[in-house]
Amino acid sequence: MNVIITGASQGIGFAVAAAFAADGHRLLLCSRNAKKLYDAVSELQKRFPQAEIKAQPADMSVKEEILAFANWCLSYGSPDILVNNAGRFLPGNVSEEEEGVLEDMIQTNLYSAYHLTRQLIKPMMAAGSGHVFNICSIAALQAYTNGGSYSISKFALNGFTKNLREEMKPHGIKVTAVHPGATMSGSWDGFDIDPKRIMEAADVAKMIHAAAGLSPMAVMEEIILRPQLGDL
Repeated sequence: MNVIITGASQGIGFAVAAAFAADGHRLLLCSRNAKKLYDAVSELQKRFPQAEIKAQPADMSVKEEILAFANWCLSYGSPDILVNNAGRFLPGNVSEEEEGVLEDMIQTNLYSAYHLTRQLIKPMMAAGSGHVFNICSIAALQAYTNGGSYSISKFALNGFTKNLREEMKPHGIKVTAVHPGATMSGSWDGFDIDPKRIMEAADVAKMIHAAAGLSPMAVMEEIILRPQLGDL
C-alpha cells in the first residue's frame, strides 16, 4: 500500500509512520524541516528494513508546496491511505491574539489537508478504495480556555472531514476524524508536563492503524482519545 503522512518527522506523524512501516508498506512522508524528516526516515528504515520509505520536504502551509508534494506522491501511484497530520498549535484568546493568528492557523491546520486531499482524492475515487484520516483534536469538539484560533481551525477541519465523509460514501473511500487529547508531540515543547498526565503518540497511531484494518464494509468515523485522567 501507498501510505501518505504529513508532518511525519516527529510526534503523532512519526508514530503513525512506524505503525505502517512495521507492515512493510511504502511510506511517502513530508515535513517542513528537511533534516528532521530525513533523520526520521533513516531511523524508520533501520527499524523496518522491509518497508519502502520515501520523503519529500514540504511546508504544508504553502499551497505551491502542497501541490508539489501531491504530484510527487502520485508519481508512485494511487494513494491507499492519507494521514493529514501536519498542523501547528498556538495558544491564545480570540480577543487578545496578535493580528494574523487566525489566518496562520487556518492556513496550516485546514488548508493543508483541504488542498492535499483534493489533489489525491480523484485517483482514490477511480480506484474505488482508500482511507483518509484527518488529525483534528478534542479542540474540534468543544471550546476551551486558551484555545482561540487554534480551536477555530480544528473545528473547521472537523467540518471538512464530515463533508468529505458524506461525499466519499458512494466511492468506497473511508474518512475518519481523529480527535486526540493531550499527546506527547512538538505541540507541547516548552511546557512542563507530567509524563503520566499525557498520552503517548503511539497510542494515537495504534488506533489509526486498527481503523485502517477494518473490512471494506466498516468505517470508524471518529476516534476520540483522552488522557486517562482527563483533559489538561
